[in-house]
Amino acid sequence: MDHSKAPVLEALAAYHASGQTPFTPPGHKQARGADPRVRAVLGEAVFHSDVLATSGLDDRRSSRGVLDEAQALMADAVGARHTFFSTCGSSLSVKAAMLSVAGPHEKLLVGRDAHKSVVSGLILSGIKPVWVEPQWDAERHLAHPPSAEAFAAAFEEHPEARGALVTSPTPYGTCVDLSAIAAVCHARNKPVIVDEAWGAHLPFHDGLPTWAMDAGADVCVTSVHKMGSGLEQGSVFHLQGDLVKPEVLKGREDLLGTTSPSVLLYAALDGWRRQMVEHGKTLYDHALALAADVRTQIAAIDGMHVHGRDDFCGPDRAADMDPLQIIIDITTLETTGYRAADWIREHHQVNLHLSDHRRISAQLTHADDENTTAILLAALRDVSAHAGDLRPAPRVDVPSPSRLRLEQAMLPRDAFFGRTEQIPAERAIGRISAEMLTPYPPGIPAALPGERLTADIVQYLRTGVEAGMVVPDAVDTEAKTLRVVAED
Repeated sequence: MDHSKAPVLEALAAYHASGQTPFTPPGHKQARGADPRVRAVLGEAVFHSDVLATSGLDDRRSSRGVLDEAQALMADAVGARHTFFSTCGSSLSVKAAMLSVAGPHEKLLVGRDAHKSVVSGLILSGIKPVWVEPQWDAERHLAHPPSAEAFAAAFEEHPEARGALVTSPTPYGTCVDLSAIAAVCHARNKPVIVDEAWGAHLPFHDGLPTWAMDAGADVCVTSVHKMGSGLEQGSVFHLQGDLVKPEVLKGREDLLGTTSPSVLLYAALDGWRRQMVEHGKTLYDHALALAADVRTQIAAIDGMHVHGRDDFCGPDRAADMDPLQIIIDITTLETTGYRAADWIREHHQVNLHLSDHRRISAQLTHADDENTTAILLAALRDVSAHAGDLRPAPRVDVPSPSRLRLEQAMLPRDAFFGRTEQIPAERAIGRISAEMLTPYPPGIPAALPGERLTADIVQYLRTGVEAGMVVPDAVDTEAKTLRVVAED
C-alpha cells in the first residue's frame, strides 16, 4: 500500500480548499461562532479542522471510503488483518474487545493488574472475571504481568472461559511473554486480548519489545496518544486470525462508541501512521540512544536507582521491558514518590509520568531530545539535593503480595449497581466493595466492586492517601469513608 498517503488529512485539506458552507454540526461553523477568547487560546486551526466525518470529509454515504482507507493503511503498517480507529480512547477500545469475546455471565480470564477501564467493562457487561494473579515482586512492591503458566492453570480450572485478557506493557514498562500466552489460548481455541495501551510504538523498531500482533494476539488495543503522536483519546484496536469476527468487534465498538467522532483525532492517527512508516526507525534509533544516556546520568544522581532489566526481567518476573519508561526508585532519599513528583512540578514545572510510595518515572518518546531531557535531569538532581526538605515522609503500609489479593464475593456488576451504603473506612473491613478504589496513576484498582475489603487494603488506602496517593474514582477520594454493598 502507498504509505505516503494520509486519507483523512488529504480529505481535510480538500474540504478546506473547496470552500464548503456547512449547515450541519458542529455549531461553531468553522470558528465563526466560537468566543474570541476561546479562539485566542485554542487557535483558529482547531475549529477549522473540527468537521463532520460524513457531510464533511466524505459524503453522507461515505462513498469515498476515507476512513476505511486510513484504517486499512494502519493495519498494513503494523501487520494486522483489520484496524479500527477509536476517538474515545483505549478505555472504549478494550471494552469493545472484551464484549467481542465474552458476554453476560460468561467467564473471561483477566490479569488482576488490569486497568480500571477493564473493570468498567466487567461492570457494564456482566462478564464473570476469573482473576489471574500477576507476578508480584515482593521486594520492590511491584506487579509484573501474569505468566503463561498462570493463564494455563486458570484455563485448567475454568475450561469454559471464553478467552483471556492480559495487560502488556504495564505502566511501569514491563512486558510478558505474549507468544507463550497466545500459545496457551490457541491450544484451547480461545482468543487472547492484549491491552497494549502503552505500546503503540512497538511495531516500529526492533529494539523495542515484541508487539502483540507479532506475538500472536487476536485483538490488540493501543493508545496512540500515550506513546505516539496522537491527540488525547486517539486509540486504535487491531485484529487478526479467525477467533474473533471483525463484524462482531466492529458491532461492539458501534454499541459503545460515539456517533460524533472527532476528525481531529482521526487526522492525528492517520498522520502518525505515515510518520512511523516513513521515519519510525530513525526516530526510535535516536529515542533509544537518548534513553540509554538519560538512564546512565540518572543512575549517577545521589539516592536514585534506575530500574533496568536486571531488576525487572528474569524468572518469575517480566519477560521484557520498554527502556523508554524510566522508572526511578528513590527509597534511599527517605521520601515518597508522591512528594518528589509534587516538589519537581512546583519548583521546575516538570510533570512526571507516575509516582508511588517509593518511585517516580519519566516517559520518553520519539518527541524528546537533549533539551527536554536536560530539563528533566536538572530537576532530578535538584530534588536529590533538597531531599531533606521532603522528610520525614509519611509511611505507606503496603501489604505483602498474598495480602493484596481479595475475595471476589460478587459479580462486579451486581455490586456496583446493587443497594449500597457509605460507611467509615474502619467499619468497611469485611464488607463487599461497591466501588473501584484505584491509586492513580497508574490506574490499577486496589479493590474492585464485588471484592471483600480487608484490614490490609483499607490501611493501605488510608495511609496512601495521607502520604499523597490519589484515589479519584472513590466516592470519598480521601478514603475516610467507603461505599459498600448494603446488608439486609
